[in-house]
Amino acid sequence: MGNSKVLVVGGTGYIGRRIVKASLAQGHETYVLQRPEIGLDIEKLQMLLSFKKQGAHLIEGSFNDHKSLVDAVKQVDVVICTMSGVHFRSHNLLLQLKLVEAIKEAGTVKRFLPSEFGMDPSRMGHALEPGRVSFDEKMVVRKAIEEASIPFTYVVANCFAGFFVGSLSQLGRLTPPKDKVFLYRDGNVKAAFMDEDDVATYTIKTIDDPRTLNKTLYIRPPENILTQSQLIQIWEKLIGKKLDKISISAQDFLASMKEMDLASQVGVGHFYHIFYEGCLTNFEIGEGAEEASKLYPEVEYKRMDDYLKIFT
Repeated sequence: MGNSKVLVVGGTGYIGRRIVKASLAQGHETYVLQRPEIGLDIEKLQMLLSFKKQGAHLIEGSFNDHKSLVDAVKQVDVVICTMSGVHFRSHNLLLQLKLVEAIKEAGTVKRFLPSEFGMDPSRMGHALEPGRVSFDEKMVVRKAIEEASIPFTYVVANCFAGFFVGSLSQLGRLTPPKDKVFLYRDGNVKAAFMDEDDVATYTIKTIDDPRTLNKTLYIRPPENILTQSQLIQIWEKLIGKKLDKISISAQDFLASMKEMDLASQVGVGHFYHIFYEGCLTNFEIGEGAEEASKLYPEVEYKRMDDYLKIFT
C-alpha cells in the first residue's frame, strides 16, 4: 500500500505550513486548500505558490461552498486541519464543523486530524474563562467527528517551543530575558515542550499507522518534559550568567488578568493550567492513546538545550 494522499486545510498557518512540508518530505502526495477568503493577502498566496513549486497541489475550496469542500476531500485519503484556535491570531475552530459535514458526505476519507496540537481538550473541562472556549469548541468538533463515524487521530502537541521556550515561558515576549525572569510559583511544575517542525513530523508519521486510528497521539518525549526552572538553568548555562528570579504566586498571577484584554486573559489562563496545575504532565497516557516518541523512536526530535542555542 502506498502513502496516503493528504489534504491540509490551513496550510499557510503557523503549524499548517510545517505540516505541508513534512507531508511532502515523507513522500505523500500533498494537497493544500486554497481558499478565496485569502483575498489580497499576498504573503499567503506566495506561500501557497511556494508549496506548489515544492510539489504540492493547490485545490480551491471555500467554507462558504459546501460542494467545493466535498470535491476537495474526495481527492484524498487523509484530511488534516490546522486552522487557528488562538485568540491573538484568528479563532476559527467551529468552521471545522463544515469540514466534518463535507467529509461525512464524501465518505472516502480514511483519517481526519482536526485542529488540535495544544493541550488535550478532553482534560480541560475545568478550564478558566475566557480561555476555556478553545477547549469547549475542540470538544464540539470531536463530538461531531465521532457521531459521524469519521476515522480520526487527535494530536496533542503541548507547548510549542517558539512561544514557550525561547521566552523561558515569559508572557508577552518571544526571546529570552537577559537579567531577570519571572517564576511561576517555584518553577518546578513539569511541562512538555516541542519544536514545531518535530510536531509536524510526528503528525505525518501517524496518518497511515493503524496503532493511532481513533486514538489520541500525545507528543510528549521524555527528554522534553522539563520544568520552567530547568529551562532557565539551560539558558543560564548557555550564557554563563545567573538571572534574577522573581516568584509569582498563583493568586497574584490570576489577579493580573483583571486589566488585560481578552487575548491576554486567555494566555494567563492557559499558562496557569500549564505552570501551576501541571495539566500537561499530571497524568499517565492510558488506554485510547499513544505517545509519539515511543511509536516512532527513529525521529530525532530537538531537545530544548539545542533549541535555545539559536538565541545565544
